[in-house]
Amino acid sequence: MSTRTLDGRVAVITGGSRGIGLGIAAAYRAAGAHVVIAARKAPGLAEARAHLLGIEGDGEIHTVVANAGEPDQAEACVDTTMSRLGRVDILVNNAATNPYHGDLLDLDLPRAEKTVRVNQYGMVAWTRCAWRASMAEHGGAVINIASVGGLVVDPHIGYYNATKAAMLHMTRQLAYELGPRARVNAIAPGLIKTELARAVWEAREDILTAALPMRRLGTVEDVANAALFLASDASSWMTGQTLVLDGGATALPIGVAG
Repeated sequence: MSTRTLDGRVAVITGGSRGIGLGIAAAYRAAGAHVVIAARKAPGLAEARAHLLGIEGDGEIHTVVANAGEPDQAEACVDTTMSRLGRVDILVNNAATNPYHGDLLDLDLPRAEKTVRVNQYGMVAWTRCAWRASMAEHGGAVINIASVGGLVVDPHIGYYNATKAAMLHMTRQLAYELGPRARVNAIAPGLIKTELARAVWEAREDILTAALPMRRLGTVEDVANAALFLASDASSWMTGQTLVLDGGATALPIGVAG
């Protein structure tokens, strides 16, 4: 694949100031895209922009303070993108939240609503804004960052995983509703070595990877490469699908665990 696969295209990435979102932004800039990153905190966005400007590329880098769970802020971000760059060709729904760990029956309503608002409804709201502002006329690609948790049972983050499972279904639904103008696909990462997840993997990396067919955890670059493929013309006949990036975890025989 050419290294300039996204020349001149405009990408909006939620949760783009760190981790997977920032990694995708970096890959898109290197591929020639104009990049708009949205996140809740201005200082983090400023640091992310400085990082992205250090990557070779001639596309513009813009930042917008926006909470992925607030539809009016999604609309404001897309409006800003349209006024500055004239279109939205790629939307990456990456931002997520997980305010609750524990059994489903002990989950309280405020944290349930917050999880759904960001992870589930946020995806719909941002996609709607991008569609109505640009993609309905010009086409485009939507990439939803879900989780391998949406395919399995977990003893601690079942409700978070339920919202990610909903994302996988809505990816298929939106692919049906928005085709053929826009393509909608998802990525379901396993455990990725981000700073946000450091407490999960750092002390147990050897144990976590021992049984994986690939014998390593995922990296931000692994997810970014998949997101680059899904945004590019290399995936032009692909929609409504989920790429599982888990090092082979879901391919393990029953009873085998790291």
